[in-house]
Amino acid sequence: MPKTGMAAIRKPQLIAATMEAIGEVGLARANVQLISRNAGVTPAIINHYFGGKDGLLEATMRQVLQQLGLAVRNELARCHPDDVTGRLQAIVAGNFAPGQVDPRVVKTWLTFWALSMHEPRLHRLQRVNEQRLLSHLRLELKRILPPERAAFVAQGVAALIDGIWLRGALSPQGIQVDMARSLITDYLQQQLPPEVRQRYSPASNTSQR
Repeated sequence: MPKTGMAAIRKPQLIAATMEAIGEVGLARANVQLISRNAGVTPAIINHYFGGKDGLLEATMRQVLQQLGLAVRNELARCHPDDVTGRLQAIVAGNFAPGQVDPRVVKTWLTFWALSMHEPRLHRLQRVNEQRLLSHLRLELKRILPPERAAFVAQGVAALIDGIWLRGALSPQGIQVDMARSLITDYLQQQLPPEVRQRYSPASNTSQR
């Protein structure tokens, strides 16, 4: 039986070992034995804390999602509350934060997306993540656009984030963060009302980033 208080140590170790194993050999070959060996524990520890490989994968994705949420909040905290386009750019920046484009995390994301089509618990996580992104975007866009238009543009930004991220994840060059942010910023600028576009030009926002 693990010692009291060891969960706080073992769980992060096992989650890190899961991402390492997925990055090395893919999900199918990332079995409990390999993960436990990478973490320096016995396979029984995984069953004790997570109930097996599926529970460990879910916990791994929850941590990745928590890190994504923290990255977005940190970016937003750097923006003035009235800087709408700066805050939109911050949301984009959070989704392309260094921790989200780390090769281990990228491969974990790809595994998660594939499994979420078949695993109800992972599908729910994906839906929560999707709705959180859209909610962040709509909240800012509704300050400068009518509600229906704000929802439409939010869908466009979310599609660009996911599409550019996925194409980069599958490219030998990896995810090109600067290009991704530039493309999405260009799209956002085209959606702004004329009076807002003049007030929030790209040059005027550089000082906020």
